[in-house]
Amino acid sequence: MWREISRIGKKLVDSGLVESHFGNISVRVGNMMVITRSGSSLDEINENNVVEVLLGGTCALDVIASSEAIVHRAIYKSTPALAIVHAHCPFAVTMSLLARGEVIEPKDSEGQYFLGEIPIVRGGIGSEELATNMSQALASCKAAILYSHGTFAIGRVLDEAYVLTTQVEHSCKIKYWYDLASRH
Repeated sequence: MWREISRIGKKLVDSGLVESHFGNISVRVGNMMVITRSGSSLDEINENNVVEVLLGGTCALDVIASSEAIVHRAIYKSTPALAIVHAHCPFAVTMSLLARGEVIEPKDSEGQYFLGEIPIVRGGIGSEELATNMSQALASCKAAILYSHGTFAIGRVLDEAYVLTTQVEHSCKIKYWYDLASRH
């Protein structure tokens, strides 16, 4: 499983969707979750940079798991997701800061078709509040943006969550440029 997480982590860094040490990735395996360790460089994941923790509650290995493990757990409990990608996409973060409402409405046809409105979720990093808010948002859509922080995308496999992450970033980039050009 770590090889798939490593492959997606490298793609995220190579495509500029995260800086090396930011973001996290997980996969659900039965009643467990394999998640990147706190502080891991996503473009250098190996078997030592992931940890397997319980889905049903906290366990001793939580102290080395990503600080967002609580959010991943809540998402797995509230959705049919089997994979989660959390990235710090620059245009998605920027658009969450500029948004006047609680959603971003894509201007591009692909974003409208595949994503629809993209919720902007609030809550402290790794907090119960964020876990509740993000899991509620992802119960009715496949991707959301954490205000000022980044994206969460879910899928049946990591590739699906990765593609949704790229789609959110693409739609935010198009909307940013569209909004900028509309002001002139």
